[in-house]
Amino acid sequence: MRKAGNWLMGLLLGAGLGSAQATISDNEIRIGLVSDFSSVYREIGWGSEIAAEMAIEDFGGTVRGKKIRLLVRDHAVDTERAMRHARDLHENHRVDVFLDMAGTDISIAMQRYARENDILAIHTGTASSILTGAECSPLGIHWVYDTYALAGGTVAAALAEGADSWYFITVDHTYGHTLQADATAVIERHGGRVLGSSPHPLRAADFSRQLAEAAQSGAKAIAFASSGRDTNLALLQAYELGMRQDGRQMLVPLQLMESALGELGQYAIQGLRTTVAFYWNFDEQTRAWSERFRARAGYNPAMYHAGVYSALMHYFKAVEATGSDDPRTVIAKMRELPINDFFARNGRLREDGRMVHDMYLLEVKRPTEVGELGDYYKVVRVIPGEEAFRPLADGGCPYLAD
Repeated sequence: MRKAGNWLMGLLLGAGLGSAQATISDNEIRIGLVSDFSSVYREIGWGSEIAAEMAIEDFGGTVRGKKIRLLVRDHAVDTERAMRHARDLHENHRVDVFLDMAGTDISIAMQRYARENDILAIHTGTASSILTGAECSPLGIHWVYDTYALAGGTVAAALAEGADSWYFITVDHTYGHTLQADATAVIERHGGRVLGSSPHPLRAADFSRQLAEAAQSGAKAIAFASSGRDTNLALLQAYELGMRQDGRQMLVPLQLMESALGELGQYAIQGLRTTVAFYWNFDEQTRAWSERFRARAGYNPAMYHAGVYSALMHYFKAVEATGSDDPRTVIAKMRELPINDFFARNGRLREDGRMVHDMYLLEVKRPTEVGELGDYYKVVRVIPGEEAFRPLADGGCPYLAD
C-alpha cells in the first residue's frame, strides 16, 4: 500500500505537473466491464452493458479520435473468476478502466489489483462503504450508492415512525456485514437498540429459521441486510408466513432491487420503503434518458444502469479535456469537472473516491396508485448528498491520513 505522501504526489502530477505525458496509450480507450450476468445480481450486469454501450455511442464512439472499446466479462459472483478476468483484461487487453464489478468482495479484490497496476476502478454496482473507507484507493471511484446511504435513508425513516428496536437478517459476507454495521450506527445514534441478528449464506433457499428468530425477538423492525434474490426470497417467505399482514413487526429491506416487483408482486411489498440513487420517473431528464434505455432493454433502468452511463460520460469528458488516459491525470480532472446530468445534480467526486449526490427515499405504491406502467414507486424524500453520504473525515481512508 502506498503512503499518503505518494498519493498526494500523484494528485499533483495529475493536476498538471505530468502534462508532458498527455497521450492515449495504445491509441484506444478500453473499458473492462466486469459484472454479474448469470447469478444473484444478474439484473445489474444486463442493464449495465446496455448503459455502457449507450454512453459510448452518445460520446461518438471516440475520444480525441481514439476508438472507445468495451470488453464485457461475467464474474457470476465468484471472486476467483472475477480476478481471472481482471488479470486477462490487464495483461492481454491493457484496459484503462475496470467498471461496475457488482459485489463487495469482488470490488475489493479488483480495486486492490487496479491500484497495483495503475488502472482506474469505477464501482457502480457495488454498495459497501468500505470502498471509500479502509479499502479506499487513489484510483478508486464509488459512483452510485453505498451502504451508509442505504442505511441512513431507509433506517432513519423507520426510526421516525417509532421502530426503536431492531433485528437483522444478514447475508454472511462483507456486503451484509458492512450494511448491518452502517445501519446499526444509525439506529444507535438515534437511541434505538439492536436485539440480535441471524446470518444466512449467499443464494440461500430457506429463511424459515432466520424469520422465526426475528419474530421471536420481539423487535419492532426486522432489517434485511442483503440484496437481489436473497432479499426477494426472504420477503416472499415472510409474506407467506403472514409477517407482513399482521403488522406486528415492520419489515425493512435495506436494499430492494427492481426485480422484487416481478418476483413478489406489488401486493406483497406495497408500502415498503427503500433508498436509491436514481428513479427513472423522477423528472423530465430521468424520463427522457430512461425512455431511450427502455427502448433497448425492454425494461426501466435502475440506479446501477444510470450510474454506468453517468460515470462513463464523465470519464470520457476528463480524457478529452486532458488528452490522456493516465489514471492519475484523469481522476484529478474528474474531481475538477462539475457533475451535472440526469443522474446527479451538483455532484462532486471527493478525494476518497466517493461521488456525492442526492439520494431518494422511495415507497412502493399500492396497486390502485399505479398509473404509468412501471411507475411503481413514489418519492417520499430527496436526501441531500451531504446528508446521505458519510462525512469524509469519518471514513478512515488511509490515503487521507496525516
